[in-house]
Amino acid sequence: MPTDAPVWQRAEIESPCVNICVIHPETRLCTGCLRSIEEIGVWSSLSADARKNVMDDLPNRASLLKQRRGGRAARLKR
Repeated sequence: MPTDAPVWQRAEIESPCVNICVIHPETRLCTGCLRSIEEIGVWSSLSADARKNVMDDLPNRASLLKQRRGGRAARLKR
């Protein structure tokens, strides 16, 4: 039995979660991974194709979140 062979390997798309779980109040997207609450909830049961579709769409969602205007640091610069 070869010792360098993996014992077990998953052939599925990993979650895009980055452990910054904050849901944006307007878009209802997680500000960390950009998935919707529904997508997060069903991620483990999605097919590989469905996961790939979500992953392919994530870069387009970043523009949906409003950028912060600077907060306290910006006010202090005035």
